[in-house]
Amino acid sequence: MVAGAEYITAFVTLFVIIDPIGLTPVFVALTLGESHKARMRVAIRAVLIGGGLLTLFGIFGDKILAGIGISMPAFRIGGGILLFLTALDMLFERRTKRREQQGEDHEVEPDHDPSVFPLATPLIAGPGALATMILLAGKPGADWLHVGAIIGVMYAVLACMMAMFLLASPIERMLGRTGTMVVTRLLGMLLAALAVQFILDGLHGAGLMGLAR
Repeated sequence: MVAGAEYITAFVTLFVIIDPIGLTPVFVALTLGESHKARMRVAIRAVLIGGGLLTLFGIFGDKILAGIGISMPAFRIGGGILLFLTALDMLFERRTKRREQQGEDHEVEPDHDPSVFPLATPLIAGPGALATMILLAGKPGADWLHVGAIIGVMYAVLACMMAMFLLASPIERMLGRTGTMVVTRLLGMLLAALAVQFILDGLHGAGLMGLAR
């Protein structure tokens, strides 16, 4: 019973950190104007890649970062900078304008495919989610059965996210073009704030906040 409660807690923790509900409108904004088929390809790639990264970090995360000399604060700062650049694209509609120039029926181009960045990382497999996987799977005395259970819990959260992504097209139709643009701008501002928070957390973790004041 105690073990079951532990995994329920792990599910809730990962659900809050990954935030499938909060990422659904972001997914709508990042795939604005795409066909349902193209949008689902992006969703599947993003969830599979994000799940693969989270699995990798759940098993080997602490060893990977230590082995290449990267601290979690540095990881947070780098992810924050990349996320901020995406937020600028959303705020100034650069992504939408590029797509409109290519016509109504275009498919996602590799150069502008958001499945790897920013969806898979840092939005799904962000610094917080990666760090959470390391902490949940790497508790003292953990065995491979525990690690496997934590990974299973993580994929249950990603299944919830995929279900939310399937509703992206109805959400876009409900909002309409004007509503979607408004939401895109708002989410761009929120993503920019989240990016800055990643950077501040990284600076704080590196002990540099005192120097920044």
